[in-house]
Amino acid sequence: MSTPSPVHYLSTLAFPDRWLDELRARHPRLEVTQIRAGSPEEIPEEIWRRTEILHTGSVFPRAAADVPALRWIQLDTSGADHLKGTSVWDLPVPLTSIGGISPVPMAEYVMMMILGLAHRLPRAVQVQNVGVWPSLGERWNTLMPRRLRGATVGIVGYGRIGKEIGRLAGQFGMTVLGLKRGRGTRAGEFFGSAAGQEADAELYTPDELHAFLARCDYLVLTCPLTEETRGMIDAEAVARLREGAMVVNVSRGGILDEEALREGLRSGRVAGAALDVFDAEPLPAGHPWWDEPGVLLTPHVAGFAPDYEEQTLELVSDNVGRHLAGRELLNLVDRARGY
Repeated sequence: MSTPSPVHYLSTLAFPDRWLDELRARHPRLEVTQIRAGSPEEIPEEIWRRTEILHTGSVFPRAAADVPALRWIQLDTSGADHLKGTSVWDLPVPLTSIGGISPVPMAEYVMMMILGLAHRLPRAVQVQNVGVWPSLGERWNTLMPRRLRGATVGIVGYGRIGKEIGRLAGQFGMTVLGLKRGRGTRAGEFFGSAAGQEADAELYTPDELHAFLARCDYLVLTCPLTEETRGMIDAEAVARLREGAMVVNVSRGGILDEEALREGLRSGRVAGAALDVFDAEPLPAGHPWWDEPGVLLTPHVAGFAPDYEEQTLELVSDNVGRHLAGRELLNLVDRARGY
């Protein structure tokens, strides 16, 4: 019996040797190469030519002719919106994401921000920075918290991340609304599993957006950036929010009209916001968001997972096994949907 030919795997990332060694041990056919690169020119042509599996975040071949052996691209991102309209999008190979690694830390981040906004954390930080103990009247008027129990959270993008947020919010006694593209289940197999029983959410579709927004005390954005979701939360949408609503965005900056949100904050229609993603990243020095009262900002870290390496190894190893066996891969990007 002939020995199966090796399968060439190229990582442009920075996994430690123990990670690469474990992948080799699990899949002896795999010939593993890792070159930490910032551009395709940093990868030798002969390596591009023999690469069958590419694992990368932002380094892609310039043209299909450069990678005649390529059969699959494993992305190091949960979304694929940055590839839409590029030559990579048109390559005749499957794309897979690392979705399923971040739902738990992202949901915990969202609940941290909902709690922070409800308990007036932006104002409390201001008080700490000033260094003067406020009067009882000032504390009563500016630091009075809101109860989460009985409040309504609306989650735009009710997939794995949204469902985990809903599960946690339900534990606080919140009413959970979910808005998703359709009420059915997306086809395909996906990495990761729910951490517990899902919340009993009321589901809406995009054509019901205004009715959905009118019920939201807290609006959470977790949906992918697509042609349909770009600019979804515009000035009209902000105006439809319940008076005094608070907004948390862990999705993509392009989904939210930032000027409309700022206007909502200044008018009082929106009582606070927590933003992890922005139209412009990195957020420039001197940008108005840095000094906007009532806002909590973080530099695109909501999806950071402390067990990222271990979880990524399990996902990639599972998908390598599926690839070698000719089975459907986990976390396939649906190019028609854009994610």
